[in-house]
Amino acid sequence: MFYGKGTRGVLAIGFMLTTAGCTALPSSGPSRQDVASNATVKNNLDEKKSRFQYALLDVNSSVLPYFDYSVYDSLFKGFGMGNSKPSTDLGAGDVIQITIFEAQAGGLFIPAGATTTQGNFVTLPKQTIDGKGEVIVPYAGPVKVTGRSVAAVQAEIAKKLSNRAIEPQVVITTVSSASQNLSILGDVNQPAQMAVSTGDRVLDIISKAGGLSAPSIESYVTLERNGKKATALFKSVVSSPRENIFVHPNDTIYVERERRTYLAFGATGASGQYNFEEANLTLGQALAKAGGLLDGRADPSQVLLYREVPRKTLVELGLDVSRFSGDMIQTVFKANLRDPSMLFAVQKFKMRDRDIIYVTNSDSVEITKFMNLVNGVSDTHSNVVGDLVTTKNAAKALGQ
Repeated sequence: MFYGKGTRGVLAIGFMLTTAGCTALPSSGPSRQDVASNATVKNNLDEKKSRFQYALLDVNSSVLPYFDYSVYDSLFKGFGMGNSKPSTDLGAGDVIQITIFEAQAGGLFIPAGATTTQGNFVTLPKQTIDGKGEVIVPYAGPVKVTGRSVAAVQAEIAKKLSNRAIEPQVVITTVSSASQNLSILGDVNQPAQMAVSTGDRVLDIISKAGGLSAPSIESYVTLERNGKKATALFKSVVSSPRENIFVHPNDTIYVERERRTYLAFGATGASGQYNFEEANLTLGQALAKAGGLLDGRADPSQVLLYREVPRKTLVELGLDVSRFSGDMIQTVFKANLRDPSMLFAVQKFKMRDRDIIYVTNSDSVEITKFMNLVNGVSDTHSNVVGDLVTTKNAAKALGQ
């Protein structure tokens, strides 16, 4: 077949563009070559510097164990199950009432011949334990009560009065116990401060607070105790008995809603932002929610997930992270879905809040884009000169 000079020029330019310029054609995101060549640290590819540094990891059996974690921490791991009974010790802010008995009238508190007293005892006015942890008892003086059991305080007061009263016996009644309270705040129907009862657990307190005011799948529970915090998904507390730990006096429980989302781009069925709607969403489930991979466009070997990963995790994987600064390192995970076994792996790889999924186009799609461009420019032999000008301009634009 004969081709004129103009036609041969178009084909020559087309060949050059095909071999050198396809990556410059319009695309919904970076190609796999872009991702691989720009990774600063990778576990199976050559290193190169990148303007925005990141590490590249293949999703495989050696990587999965390092990312098989729950979405949040564990209440049980943070505090253990704890005690089923709250402390009976007295504390600052508690209101108590002290009653003193004597063996007979005529003693320190019961006058001889008294007719108005019902029995040989006297009840002192209610007292609030002060900031020093003390109360005042007539003829016994200040008595330290904070952090002590009721029985121990009763015995000490009786001992201090024994040289003045007639065989004194002391009974202490707790009127109100602020030191045995905890607080529950956040997305519950009735935030409150309430007393801890024997056997109370996290779910008991949430129930007493009127239950959740937000969707359970988007709620998580944070418990603060003695300056330490631990967090768990509400669904985890419900489904795992050991996460439903016993509460202690002075605990603070926060129930908060957090909408967990991820983004899906590239050759997926429906790009966009998606809610998790699962306690532990996997990469496989996330891809399905985004419409899966487009059969005529996606490269199944290049399913990429973008995430920040703790430095120590990458160190444990054996990666050299000396070029990175900070405790969190930007990381790209690559899943090759052409490998049949990878379908098992993506169902075990847990998603994190604000992950980004990107599915690259296959090479054939990029070639097709270019051929469509060439066909649109050179569809007739009679318009070769105009085609050359258009193609040269296109080439110049691609080069820029």
